[in-house]
This record gives sequence, C-alpha cells and structure tokens, in this order.
Amino acid sequence: MRVFEVMRETKETNVYLKINIDGTGKYKIDTGIPFFDHLLASFAKHGCFDLIVKARGDLEIDDHHTVEDVGICLGLALNQIEKRNIFRFGWAIIPMDDARATVAIDLSGRSYCVGNYKPEREFIGDLATENINHFFESVASYGMLNIHYEVIGKNEHHKAEALFKAFGVALDLATKIDERKGIISTKGEVKL
Repeated sequence: MRVFEVMRETKETNVYLKINIDGTGKYKIDTGIPFFDHLLASFAKHGCFDLIVKARGDLEIDDHHTVEDVGICLGLALNQIEKRNIFRFGWAIIPMDDARATVAIDLSGRSYCVGNYKPEREFIGDLATENINHFFESVASYGMLNIHYEVIGKNEHHKAEALFKAFGVALDLATKIDERKGIISTKGEVKL
C-alpha cells in the first residue's frame, strides 16, 4: 500500500493529510470550508484515493492560507510516490452538465502548473474561486509534478467540481502500477 501522511503547522494553519493512493475512494475531510471539502471529496472519490484531511486555518481572515496549505500538504504527500513502475502520465476529460474539465499530469520530478480556469464569480459558498488556481499551483510546486488544466462551462460549481474530478481521474492513471516501466525516464532517474 502506498500511504502517505503529512502534517503542517504554521501560525496561520494546522493541517493533517493522509492519502492512500491504492484506496477505494473513502474520505473524511474537514477544512472549515464546506465547498472546498466537497471538491476534495470529489477528487478522492473519482481518483479512488482514501483521503483524510483535517485543517484549521485563519478563516476569520479568509480562506487563502487554508486552501494553500492543504495544497502544499497534498503536494508533499504526492512527492513521496516512488517514480518507478508507474504510468507517470495521466489525463482525463470530465463533463459535468454544462462544464467540461481537462487535466493532464506528469509525475516528472519537476514542478510546473499551467491552468486555464477563469471564474466568473468571486465565491462558491465560502471558497474564493481565485484560490482554486492557487491550490493547483501549490500541489504542483510541492509535489514536483506538472499539472495542466482547462475548464469551460457556465456554472461555477460544475466547473470547479469537474476540475477536481478530472484531477482525481488523471492522478489515478498516472499512479497506476505497471511493472514494465522501471525507472520512467531516459535519464535513468526522475528528480532534479
């Protein structure tokens, strides 16, 4: 089992995250931001990851630090995946009613995030929509992976949820075991 656990405590947040890459989609999530919890649940369910997230942040200020630090913790957990005998690349195109999200991932050992999610309103529930892009930037930076994504649609809830579902499905594919692969680079290693 590939199970990774991360704890991060700062003056702004206290985050505990545990992910089982080989899970079944069970989740227990409490960030204090209900819509963000919903998005993380969609990621876990559709990626078949068992995910526990307990986060407390300075929500009296805003949601930025909590969303960012959950992204950092998820990235740190994903960076622990052995880059041997896995697909390495993953992609997904997920529709949700009016919305469609496309995500491509490379567990390359190099961080890069290219996103095209342009929210048309400032909040979905208590989640500032600008922090959705920042979440993916944080995951990519601390996970040392490439994440590329695009979202189209009219309904912000559908757009965001389709994006997190696509992220889960793409990551599930990228982390699939394939014994034929060996070290997944012509360099002979996947790291900086």
